[in-house]
Amino acid sequence: MVDPTDFPEPTLIPVNGVELEVFEAGRHNAGNPIVLCHGWPELAFSWRHQVPALAAAGYHVIAPNQRGYGNSSRPTEVADYDIEHLSGDLVALLDHYGYEDATFVGHDWGAFVVWGLTLLHPDRVNKVINLSLPYQERGEKPWIEVMEDVLGGDFYFVHFNRQPGVADAVFDDNTFQFLRNIYRKDLPPAEPQPGMALINLARAGTPPGEPIMSDSELGVFVSAFESSGFTGGVNWYRNLDRNWRLLADVDPIIQRPALMIYGERDVIARSERLAEFVPNVEVASLDCGHWIQQEKPEETTQMILGWLERQGSANPVSTRSSQDA
Repeated sequence: MVDPTDFPEPTLIPVNGVELEVFEAGRHNAGNPIVLCHGWPELAFSWRHQVPALAAAGYHVIAPNQRGYGNSSRPTEVADYDIEHLSGDLVALLDHYGYEDATFVGHDWGAFVVWGLTLLHPDRVNKVINLSLPYQERGEKPWIEVMEDVLGGDFYFVHFNRQPGVADAVFDDNTFQFLRNIYRKDLPPAEPQPGMALINLARAGTPPGEPIMSDSELGVFVSAFESSGFTGGVNWYRNLDRNWRLLADVDPIIQRPALMIYGERDVIARSERLAEFVPNVEVASLDCGHWIQQEKPEETTQMILGWLERQGSANPVSTRSSQDA
């Protein structure tokens, strides 16, 4: 467990028309930038186990609360959370620090953003490390439409899009219960549930499985979401079909070296065709569920550091300017 007071103090940085709350470790002028991108419903704090180890290994660690989260900006327009805006925030963050490119690490929705960033701005990414969510093939039909056809209107991706505001309000009204209940490991086998399972989870009095964090760590998430609400993060889901359209004309093949880490008991399916779209990928897995870097912190950290060492370090002078932190 990590004492929340040991996590770096944040800085609010203006980028791409918004402000991001950014947590840093390591020396800027040492180069080797690595950007850690959280998922939903997470924060930069979800990387608390990896940040000090990466900094100690010589990396300039940059962990933003992405737009919609924590004390970062929360635009009111749904379209302001599409992949162009989210990837644009990260490009602008590199510009702020004067970096040409960086290694990007993503978990869950953060992985989706990192894959999308690499498609839209390949020159700004030197390596990709993603956890849980593999590259998503675009296919011939928008993603939400496919999910609705296959999984029905109660599947949470579909529900978020077709019934805007409903789930957000339930999460806001049950913030502590929802986060306590979702951040679990060693879960019992899933059973069919009526309605949207996440709404049921937010209202459940008895949490499933075992907690993945201490009460003080959970308190960081609860405090942040009590302040920000959940709508900003849920709006990422509401742009999935818009993202499908925005990615229509980009080269779908990612050529950058990539590490894909799966949780063997994660509910998110593996990609059987990952290497077709990410030919320079190395695939690994850990015996855990969805919250990989929090469930298996030491193993995740060593897997990331070992892969980075095998790849060779990023160019320490890959900067756009000589500004120092």
